Parts: sequence; structure tokens; C-alpha cells
Amino acid sequence: MSVKPYSPDGSKREQVERMFDAIAPRYDLLNRVFSLGVDRAWRRRVLRILRREPVDRLLDLATGTADLALLCARHARSVVGADISEGMLSHGRTKVDRAGLADRVELVRAASESLPFPDAHFDAVTVAFGVRNFDDLDRGLREMRRVLRPGGRVFVLEFSRARGLMGALFRLYFHRVMPMVGRWVSGDSSAYTYLPRSVEAFPEGPAFEQRLRASGFSAVTSDRLSGGIATLYIARS
Repeated sequence: MSVKPYSPDGSKREQVERMFDAIAPRYDLLNRVFSLGVDRAWRRRVLRILRREPVDRLLDLATGTADLALLCARHARSVVGADISEGMLSHGRTKVDRAGLADRVELVRAASESLPFPDAHFDAVTVAFGVRNFDDLDRGLREMRRVLRPGGRVFVLEFSRARGLMGALFRLYFHRVMPMVGRWVSGDSSAYTYLPRSVEAFPEGPAFEQRLRASGFSAVTSDRLSGGIATLYIARS
């Protein structure tokens, strides 16, 4: 698939791009350390639900190093992963080649707000822990709907704010522990300072469900995972 050249044009987008380029070499390691491996279980949950219906073409937005794209390739015939960070994509392409899936998984540099794909092109769109980084959330959601075929499914896996004791412990972990470990392992704590701020600012739960509906999606549901640390949103175009 040929794609249009990518050109960053927003301050948040540029900052997110630079931040993830910087941590790309250690991103997978840090993900496993910070989540104690539970992020893999969350992604497998997406795959289990995805498998309930046939999927020919799938788009994985904010694909990063392609963890979810590679997982979805177990079911979808063709997977495109899109991200604004060339550093992350470079590591993702290495993983794709190592998995022997270069004929089924293509990684491209593209922004969520201006996707270089035709209307109604994909059967499903997935986003894992990236929708809160969209430069323009509502525009990104509208683009996701545009490239989905009628009746196609969207899966958004995102951090959320746990409540009670779990929430208090997780906020302590997010705001205190993660930046220190991130700086020690990657040499750059900015991404792991940005992460808790972005989670706190994200319109989670019913507020995000409403944003999905306002962008034209229907049959919107959500499922809080691991005590509310993350939420899986599912909707149809």
C-alpha cells in the first residue's frame, strides 16, 4: 500500500514524536517492567474479541513497536500499523521481520488526524495506549470511523484512573516510581512524567464513550480491566 508523505504539524504531535523516538530502544523492556507483563493479557483480550468475526484488513493506530499489530495478524489477513514515531516503527519492523510476517504486516508513518487510507478500507481498527496521545482526539476518532467499513469494529485499549486503594497505589506508582525507573533504564524520564499527566487528562469512561458516539460510532461499550487500571472500549462504525 502506498502512503502519503508524513509531515508533523502540531506542537503536541512533535513533542510526542520526539519523546517516543528517544525511548524507542527501551520501550518494550519498560512496558514489561512497568506493567509486570499484564499489558500482554490486555492485548490478548482484544484478540479474543476480534476473533469473533472475520477480519480481512485491520489498522492498528499508534502501533508503536507493533505488539498489537503482530498479535492481530494471527487473525486478520492483512494488518497495517501506523505511528508518528519513526524510531518506534524501526523497532517494530525488526520485530515484524523476525516474526516472518513482512508479507502480512506493514508499518507506515502516519498521523491519526490525517490517515492516508481510503474511506471504508478496513474491517477493524485497534489502538492500544495511544489514543490519549492524539493531537486532536475528536478528529482522530472521525478519521478512524472514516477508514472503517460500515459495521466495522473499533477497539480502544487505554489506561484509566482506578479508584479506591488500587487507584491511590497506582497513582503513587505512576507519578513517583515510573519516572525514576524510566530515567534509569532509558536515560530519559520525560516520557514517564508525561504518561501519568496524559492519563489524568484523558476523558475516560462515559466521557470517552460519548466522544465515540459524537464521532459517529454506535454500539459503544466499555470494560474496565485489572481493577480499572485500563479500559477496553469497543464500538461499531
